[in-house]
Amino acid sequence: MAIRRGRGVAAVNYPTGMNLGGDPSQALVHATPTGNFMVTLSSVDLGQGLKQVMAQICAETLGVLAEQVTIDTADTDTGPHCMGTFASRGTHRIGNAVLRAATEARQVMLEAAAQELEVNASDLETDGKGNIQVKGAPSKSISIFDTALAAHFKQGRSISGRGIFLVPRSYPEVETGAMKPATCYAHACTVADVDVDDETGEVTVVAVKNVFEIGRALNPRMVEQQLVGGSWMGISHALYETTEPYYPNREHGGRDFNEYLMPGPGDIAETEIIVLERPAADGPYGAKGPGEMCANPQIPAIANAIYDAVGVRIDHMPITPERILRALKEKAA
Repeated sequence: MAIRRGRGVAAVNYPTGMNLGGDPSQALVHATPTGNFMVTLSSVDLGQGLKQVMAQICAETLGVLAEQVTIDTADTDTGPHCMGTFASRGTHRIGNAVLRAATEARQVMLEAAAQELEVNASDLETDGKGNIQVKGAPSKSISIFDTALAAHFKQGRSISGRGIFLVPRSYPEVETGAMKPATCYAHACTVADVDVDDETGEVTVVAVKNVFEIGRALNPRMVEQQLVGGSWMGISHALYETTEPYYPNREHGGRDFNEYLMPGPGDIAETEIIVLERPAADGPYGAKGPGEMCANPQIPAIANAIYDAVGVRIDHMPITPERILRALKEKAA
């Protein structure tokens, strides 16, 4: 018996969104009479932090605090159209729609403030703290709160904006079939170190080092959390999770999540995350989206590391001890 150490490397690129008839998303932004802002979406936050990032994008565009923005993900009957939360498209597609809606709302807000200050809207700027001021003369200002009150109850106008982001559809070339399915791609590389017991077939993931290029991290802490969690999911996909096969027949299958095999805290490997920021030309403030990609490169990296350790190539997931032992037996024969 011997414990054999192996190292594997894998790199992937991942398209942001899908080219399904343009892959559109819409957003609506409006101010309340108190100077707070409501963003209405049909997009769903699956726990990845969509609401927080959309609030940041809206606040940055308007020039207000993120705490002044509320994200309403109502439903697909009452909200503006969205293709959905899938294909790592949320930050890019929905973020662009929010940015455009907030840009339109900002212009209306500045026009309302300009009317109160008796200046041109082009001469105004926001200070990011809840005020609108004359460029170069910050003492001449009006709060966004008072601007919203004036717009609603004095000027009779709605501080609101509409936004839609639509990717130009790419049609395949007749001669070659070539097309452009995405406007930007995220990239990742994982290096995995594993120990393989050549008597039992057990695999221990010692360490995983991940490098992700995601455009721009709009919320660095949330990005890090998502990438670490995704790395653990990749390990779980590679070595643990499955609904089939069960032995000796399907009657031995798991009946609930208590019997569904997943790694526990003691199985989690040392994890290192490095984020590279290369802003996307068409991303909201340069962002793409880590999304599904964060759980992808660990799988082939671990498979390559097992091959490096014991010289057998396993091409079915999960890579169980039994499959490793069968492959070692076949190799020896």
